[in-house]
Amino acid sequence: MQPDPQAIVAGLIARQRATPAQEFLKAGIAQLDRVAMVSSFGADSAVLLHMIAQIDRALPVLFIDTLALFPETVAYQRDLATHLGLRNVQTLTPDREALFVRDPDGLLHRSDTESCCQLRKSEPLTRALAGYDGWITGRKRHQADTRASLQRAEVEPATGRIRLNPLADWDAPAIAAYLDAHDLPRHPLVAQGYPSIGCAPCTSRVNTGEDPRAGRWRGSEKTECGIHFTGGMAQPLRREDAA
Repeated sequence: MQPDPQAIVAGLIARQRATPAQEFLKAGIAQLDRVAMVSSFGADSAVLLHMIAQIDRALPVLFIDTLALFPETVAYQRDLATHLGLRNVQTLTPDREALFVRDPDGLLHRSDTESCCQLRKSEPLTRALAGYDGWITGRKRHQADTRASLQRAEVEPATGRIRLNPLADWDAPAIAAYLDAHDLPRHPLVAQGYPSIGCAPCTSRVNTGEDPRAGRWRGSEKTECGIHFTGGMAQPLRREDAA
């Protein structure tokens, strides 16, 4: 029987400050029976994917193709997976019948971005994660106010599933340094002014001096696509609870 998720998370958080990200990731994977990484193959994704490749190239990597991605992202996913030797990348897509009923003209993103993200991202991921004990994300505290208190490990209250965020305390310079140190391929859109990359209709170039995520859902208050609320808002343990 698998140990209590809260106990696993408490142990991981207790050691997170003294453990490099890749060692933390390896320890987290070792404590879960079934775990997958969820990757957008976006601007920073090569860092965590490279770490996964050093640990287990057969680990499931779930890639959500919303059918509204930039062509460059789809090509980058294929090329990067080949470059790293990842052997178990699984592409998730929206349910075709649901698309026909709820977004027949492909314009739902203009009137209701939340419903569009739910249809094209959250629902495919919810189906794919069924049966997994945990999943790995590339979220970082510096990316948004909604992630400012992010811990390296947390539990989803609705599912009891563990979420690992190995790069939670990494900043942009640390990401850049890792990419350079390992000579990892960059997403081609980064050089064109896209430091944060989502679906093509809802992502724009970022101007000099703007927040890196300013191009996501520009002109709205939306800051998250919603996939990280799958299973309910995850609850990190407080440091005193992990002691």
